[in-house]
Amino acid sequence: MADTDLIPAPLTAEHPGGLLPLDASTALDAGPGTGPTARWLRSVLGAATGLPLPDGTGPGAVRLRISPETAEAHGPEGYRLSVTGDGVLLDGGGPAGLFWGAQTLRQLLGPDAYRRAPLPGRTWALPHTEIADRPRFGWRGLLLDVSRHFTAKEDVLRLLDLMAAHKLNVFHFHLTDDQGWRIEIERYPRLTGAGSWRARSKRGHRASPLWDDTPHGGFYTQDDIREIVAHAAERHITVVPEIDLPGHSQAAIAAYPWLGNTDVVDTEALTVWDTWGVNPNVLAPTEEVLRFYEGVFEEVLALFPSTFVHVGGDECPKDQWKESPAAQARIAELGVGDEDGLQSWFIRHFDRWLADRGRRLIGWDEILEGGLAEGAAVSSWRGYGGGITAAEAGHDVVMCPEQQVYLDHRQDAGEDEPVPIGFVRTLADVYRFEPVPPGLSEEAARHVLGTQANVWTEVMENRDRVDYQVFPRLAAFAEVAWSALPAPADRDTDGFLRRMETHYRRLDALGVAYRPPTGPAPWQRRPGLLGRPIDGPPPIV
Repeated sequence: MADTDLIPAPLTAEHPGGLLPLDASTALDAGPGTGPTARWLRSVLGAATGLPLPDGTGPGAVRLRISPETAEAHGPEGYRLSVTGDGVLLDGGGPAGLFWGAQTLRQLLGPDAYRRAPLPGRTWALPHTEIADRPRFGWRGLLLDVSRHFTAKEDVLRLLDLMAAHKLNVFHFHLTDDQGWRIEIERYPRLTGAGSWRARSKRGHRASPLWDDTPHGGFYTQDDIREIVAHAAERHITVVPEIDLPGHSQAAIAAYPWLGNTDVVDTEALTVWDTWGVNPNVLAPTEEVLRFYEGVFEEVLALFPSTFVHVGGDECPKDQWKESPAAQARIAELGVGDEDGLQSWFIRHFDRWLADRGRRLIGWDEILEGGLAEGAAVSSWRGYGGGITAAEAGHDVVMCPEQQVYLDHRQDAGEDEPVPIGFVRTLADVYRFEPVPPGLSEEAARHVLGTQANVWTEVMENRDRVDYQVFPRLAAFAEVAWSALPAPADRDTDGFLRRMETHYRRLDALGVAYRPPTGPAPWQRRPGLLGRPIDGPPPIV
């Protein structure tokens, strides 16, 4: 194991031999514009090493710089890192590049640099190094579903730190769904007053006969959201909020029954959904519903500065619209042809509404049904197909196919996997994922903004379960998203797995409850909880 086992792998790296000792006299020389990264380095390295890293120059100093030359060569997220006997020079193409370089510097100090207090008798040194690095993709994302199981604010902040350690830069915050509404909207207090708690929860897959009768819920206040967004921004992570519509809306309808299709459903009787799957209760296609969600989005935009806003748009059953005289009259009035056109009408409305406010709509690939709204981007989850269609039509795409990068899917076929869901996707499988599908035209490939791993929490009831599903596979995904890797068949999977031996020690120091390479520990298993195993390899669609 070696401290030069970097993950994600840099573009170029040389380690000629030799060490630069760090001690109480090692100074930090922070150039113009580097203050935030300097503060972060002092915070994490000061805690782990006990070294003060005072302001100063001279032999052995750690110098932080932002330079146009690095920006020109490697872009604003690129960096150069030089460690010699004279000291350290970390040169970023911009503030983000400098910060990613600082993450590499931390890795070079060894796994104990990830601890919160110094170990007795520990000495510190950096290996002599020359690194030039930049990311392959500008969108390197992770989705966390906090609706199915709520994630406490402190755990969201921790996950952002773990993302930053892996050079991921987009946090897709799935805030609303049938099972709970998780963001305070001041003008609609019942969204959290009634919509954020459910009476019980299904244990395991929806086919399981077991229930947890403990009420479950929670939400983030607007100040919590501001804190999360600020914490992310300090780590050069953009938070993209998702407010789901017109499907996945039972929690909202339970809070405000008039949002639903009241002519065919007794919406007054609906509660926040307590099981999993595709819910039939969808929003009514009325002007009043549009005004309601415009009010929601007005508060969302005030909290999230991200260019993109996710509106879901997936898994919207049309049965209620087919049965509803009001919905059928609306189809005729709008001239949209059918129920798919009605869904497209929802999406197009908010595409225009967001564009008028300087934002961009992004949705799951179902928003292609009925015609894709102009300016909309697509999260391609049902395989590559939706993303290919959108990219070839000139729309931007984030590739996140379920068959490859849904981290709620099981990691092994063994019977000890906790609540086995979906396809087997091993650490090596994720490492061989390719975000740009073969055969995509060069012009269309430019519309692939990047890639994202998704974490749906139906069977993840707490932080340790999320840790188990996400790690170590997020390390493989991060390298796919950042590094200039060859085609999947030519990737050095064995070399990556060898580097992971060092990375496991970093995760240990961070207290991450990852899946061990030998299989789940006894306390990580969930015997008797039914999952959704799918035999055979996942289809590529």
